[in-house]
Amino acid sequence: MSDAGTPLPDRIEGAPHPRETLRLIGQGAAEQGFLEAFNTGRLHHGWLITGPRGVGKATLAWRIARFLLATPLEDDGGLFGDAPPQPTTLDIDPEHPVARRIMAGSDPGLFLVRRGGAGSSDRDREKNFEEGKFSQDIRVSEIRGLARFIHLSSTEGGRRVVIVDAADEMNTQAANALLKMLEEPPARTTLLLVSHQPSRLLPTIRSRCRELRLSALSPEDMAEALAQAGVDPGADTAALAELSGGSVGEAVRLINLGGLQIYAELVAIFQGLPRPDRARALKLAEAAATRGAEDKLDLLIWLVDLFLSRLARSGAVGVPGVEAAPGEAELFTRLAPHPQAARAWADCAQEVGARSRHGRAVNLDPAALVLDTVFKIQQTAAG
Repeated sequence: MSDAGTPLPDRIEGAPHPRETLRLIGQGAAEQGFLEAFNTGRLHHGWLITGPRGVGKATLAWRIARFLLATPLEDDGGLFGDAPPQPTTLDIDPEHPVARRIMAGSDPGLFLVRRGGAGSSDRDREKNFEEGKFSQDIRVSEIRGLARFIHLSSTEGGRRVVIVDAADEMNTQAANALLKMLEEPPARTTLLLVSHQPSRLLPTIRSRCRELRLSALSPEDMAEALAQAGVDPGADTAALAELSGGSVGEAVRLINLGGLQIYAELVAIFQGLPRPDRARALKLAEAAATRGAEDKLDLLIWLVDLFLSRLARSGAVGVPGVEAAPGEAELFTRLAPHPQAARAWADCAQEVGARSRHGRAVNLDPAALVLDTVFKIQQTAAG
């Protein structure tokens, strides 16, 4: 069952849901780390799956869930008590009953915690969830649902698995409620916490989990992961991998919103610094101000921040080995020829980021926000 066209709080638009992605690419070390703990009898009750956004953390959580629910408990040996062979992979046959139930969202041993629908009443939350209107955080009501799941399934025996995606999104009340379960873990229950920014979690939650850290994907692994997701990366896969930082999730967002073209336009606008191409800058600002272009505006702000970060880094450690847009290397060499210039661009990036966040918070006209950003960059280039 695929829900690729359905908005969900734990799925990247334009990509399959993580439960539908049976293979995890480029994260063999993390998988082997979990398998080693399982095979040596050191299966921790809480696992914190960390790493950059979009590198496969949720996919790994769903793979672990399938594996645990499809693998017999230690005391479920054969007729003569023969110990089963130690597994060497998390792969589970897609036709296995557990895999089929998980794909259908109906396995009784699995509970998913994610952001619910917006609204104050159960009826409003359910309606809004179906319409793709989600709350800003994971609330304590979602954790109460988890408590009911633990209580009701405790009499059925077997393993139980809980996925929290993403744990960073829990509000204070939800985090404290989850902490109580980590402090007194239910029997035969494994909690898998997906976290993009573990520093945002309560230190007590982090201390009660074992960490599995995932890394950014290589360009080759990213190309394979995008192909598995049914996403066409286009011609410039090297630039896509460079801008996305090895994150499949960010790569999909760049593809969906034309991010490579927007970044190339930014580089072209700033080629003339300290005199940017004002006509092209105005055109870009007007495009970001159109109705319904909020996602593109957010991406544009993110790409400006990325441009400035790459520019500052090039002055400090050298020009990136891969150009993310034509003319980028020459531009970086001219604007940031030494570490002192790199510091000035780093300060510019910090100020531009703060101004952008403030502008978005007070609903500043998007065109004015973009032009203000261009003006600040022009000031820095002028010294």
